[in-house]
Amino acid sequence: MISAAGKPCAAVVAAALACLVATITAGCASSPSSPSSGTTRTPGFSPTAPADSTAPSARSTSTSPAACPTRSLRVSLGPGEGYAGGVYQVITFTNSSAASCTLDGYPGVSLVSGPSDAQIGLAAKRVATVPVTLVTLAPRATARAALQVVDAGNYPPSTCGPVKAASLRVYPPNQTEPVFLPSTAEGCAKPVQVLFVAAVQKDPAASPNG
Repeated sequence: MISAAGKPCAAVVAAALACLVATITAGCASSPSSPSSGTTRTPGFSPTAPADSTAPSARSTSTSPAACPTRSLRVSLGPGEGYAGGVYQVITFTNSSAASCTLDGYPGVSLVSGPSDAQIGLAAKRVATVPVTLVTLAPRATARAALQVVDAGNYPPSTCGPVKAASLRVYPPNQTEPVFLPSTAEGCAKPVQVLFVAAVQKDPAASPNG
């Protein structure tokens, strides 16, 4: 996954994340056995949508249910699947409300340090491994987004500026209220890309009645 220069090869990153997305969309990925559930809290600063990951896509139509607000979602992080150079994870969004709602596009994802929730380095870069589609979630239905976290240790400290994270901050697509998931990852304070995220997809393995 890492080039001779110590940087992830973009083509390899995209291809590897595509494999994870394919597993998710095929319904073959097992449901997280012990997911880390998120909590919402007011950050110590006014949240801004990361430019790379939360710009609204405005794909909803007048006949579609409204976008899922953060308060109507239960967000969790599935167990990691490690590889030589990082880890793949799945961010799960479950509609916890009594009404259908929609997710459209990419979640905004970044590592933050505590207790100030200051962002560490760059937000997750969007990877176009799957098309962006409008996902309608019935009550208790689930959608997923594939996340790749490159090991900050792949980079020299002078290039990365490693910082231990306290949480993974996740903005559901087109929302400005984040959810904070516990994280032990290490990020790069310097502008080195260590997070990559795919668009939200319907989880075919999850049943609203489950």
